[in-house]
Amino acid sequence: MARIVLFRQRQVWMPTISGWLLLLFIGIATSILLANNLYAFLAPNQPVGARVLVVEGWLTPGELDQAIAVFNKGKYERIVTTGGPVSGWLGLKQDMSYAELAADYLAHHGIQRDLIAVVPAPRSAQERTFLSAIMFRESAQRLGITFDAIDVFSSGAHARRSRLLFQMALGQKVRVGILAARPDEFDPEAWWKTSEGVEQMFFQSFGFVWVKCCFWPGPLGSRQELWVR
Repeated sequence: MARIVLFRQRQVWMPTISGWLLLLFIGIATSILLANNLYAFLAPNQPVGARVLVVEGWLTPGELDQAIAVFNKGKYERIVTTGGPVSGWLGLKQDMSYAELAADYLAHHGIQRDLIAVVPAPRSAQERTFLSAIMFRESAQRLGITFDAIDVFSSGAHARRSRLLFQMALGQKVRVGILAARPDEFDPEAWWKTSEGVEQMFFQSFGFVWVKCCFWPGPLGSRQELWVR
C-alpha cells in the first residue's frame, strides 16, 4: 500500500547579512523616492487651455481663492461649479449643494455672477466626483453647449482622480486638463511630517488605485453609467 506523504524537505535560500543590508537599503531608498514623488503624481498641474474651468464645489475657502486666481489669470469664458448635497451644516437650507455654496463664494469674491454656471448633483454613496461629471455633461447637452476641452480645478492629491473620472464621464473626444489647489493643512513637499498629510495621501492613493482597477460605470450614456444615483 502506497504511503501518503504530506510533507517533504526543501532547500530554502536565505539572504546573508550583506543581503539583508542590501534589501534594507533598497527598501529605504524606495520609500524616500515614493515620499518625494507621491504628492506630485497625485496632484498634477496640467491645464489644456480650455475656455471652461470646472471647480469642484466641496473645496475649502482657501482653495476656492486659488481657483479664482486661476480663472482671472487664464483665458476662461465660463466657470462651472459642481457638487452634491451638503449635510450637517447648520444654517443652510435643506438639500443645498456644494455647487451652490461654491458659486455663492465665487460671486462674493470677484467673479461675475453671469459667468458662473451651477451644476448640482444628486445624493450619492459612491464616486460623487464621477456623478458630478455626469451632471456636468448632461447639463451641457441640455443647454446646447459644445466644448472639446475643459480644465478641472480640484483639491491637491485628489486632482489626478478627478481628472480620470471626468475623462471617463466625458469620453475621449474631450480633452480634460487638471489644476490642483495647494493644501492649507500640510506642506506637500513634506506631507509625511503631519498626520493630516499622511491621512490625505493614504486615502487619495487608495481612491485612485480603486478607480483604476475596480470602477466600471458602464458605457457612455447607458443606464448602467448612472448606477450611483
